[in-house]
Formats: sequence, C-alpha cells, structure tokens
Amino acid sequence: MNQPLVEARPWESFIPPAELAIYNAAGYGARQQLGSRLAILVIDVTYNFCGDHREPIETSVLRYRNSCGDHAWDAIERMQTLLPAARAAGVPVLYTHSRSFSRTGDKGGWQRKNSRAAEDAQVGPHGNTIVKEIEPQPEDYVFEKEKPSGFFGSALMSRLVNLGVDTVLVTGGTTSGCVRATVIDAFSYDLRVAVVHDATFDRGATSHAVNLFDMAAKYASCISTETAIDYIRNPAGESEV
Repeated sequence: MNQPLVEARPWESFIPPAELAIYNAAGYGARQQLGSRLAILVIDVTYNFCGDHREPIETSVLRYRNSCGDHAWDAIERMQTLLPAARAAGVPVLYTHSRSFSRTGDKGGWQRKNSRAAEDAQVGPHGNTIVKEIEPQPEDYVFEKEKPSGFFGSALMSRLVNLGVDTVLVTGGTTSGCVRATVIDAFSYDLRVAVVHDATFDRGATSHAVNLFDMAAKYASCISTETAIDYIRNPAGESEV
C-alpha cells in the first residue's frame, strides 16, 4: 500500500485519528513524484486579502472585508524567501489577482454570498494590487481573473504549456478558496501539484488545516517552504513527497 504523506501534516490536531485511518485505508494521501519542469503560482496575495500592513485579522477585516490579517503576512514572509530562490534557479513565477469591478452588478455570484460585497468599489483598484513585499518582477507573469480558480477564464494554462511546465507549486490565499480552486483545476489539467503549506493562508486555522488535509489526500502534495526551496534547487533529485 502507498504510504500517506508525512513531510507536512498541519492538520493533525484537527482531523480525528479514526478519520485519518479511513483515508489511509482507502489509499488516499499517497506520495507522488513531482516533475522537473516547475513553476510557482502566487494566488491573490493582494491588499484585499492581506490588508495594507501587518495587524490582527480582527482589526484588518474591518477595513478590508477579505483580509486574512496576520495569517497572510506570515505567509508573505515565507514567500519572500521562496520567490527569490525560484527566480535564481530560473523557475517561472506566475501571479493571479482579481479583476476590479466598477459596478457591483458586474460581480456575478460574488455579491450573493457576502453582505459587504459593495465595499469593494470603495476600496477601488488598489485592493487588487499585489502587495509590494512580493511584487512581480519584470520576468514574472501576472493574470487577472474573475472567479476563484486562477485557470478559469484566464490564459494561465496556455502560459504554462508554452513554458513546458509539468509541476506547479501553489502559494497564496485563501487556502479554502482560490488556492483550493486553482489546485483542483491544475490537477484536472493533469499537472503535478504541491501546496506550500506555510506560504498559503486563510482566515482561520481550522479552514486552513482541513483544506490542506483534503488537498493532500486527493490532489496535491503538501510541503514546507524549506522543502520547496530544496526541490527548486534540485528538481531532478527530489524524492517522492
């Protein structure tokens, strides 16, 4: 039987052992061999999702309704190590951010599930700007999107094909939302996927951990920033994760 993932298990204190045993018995969470032609995806690390400076989420969310507060800035610190390592190794870095809607009515389904959706127009285009601390460099790629997945309605997959990518390392936010949607679409395109768990973020620890568990069980590897950098520097020698 394939062994379950052991490199990173941030969900251990959230998932009961009996449930973990069921997934293991069913064969989920098998290790996979990642490819050697990789790219980094940075999903929606914008002021809307991070706030404009580090502060507790309870404060930040009052000004930016989607802000993940400190959780986002902790992940940004990890990205500040990961992204330069990727560029130094010649690994492409691709960003996504949401489209700015000038009218609430253009938001489609987004306005139906949040009572504060109209506030986005007040924040303006600045909210969908990628935070300066990890801003794209001239050699990077940036894609605008309207829905959770970075692939939906964008040219992201075309660019990955053009770059010859077979493996994506996914970072950003939120773990339960746009990261998860992007991971599932990447998996659906038969890309090999790893989620860099400490370079992703969500509003709460429970949502973050449970979604990492589910993605690691079915769609992706779950690795740390340290492991991701080791892999970037030596993708041909990476063992199963």
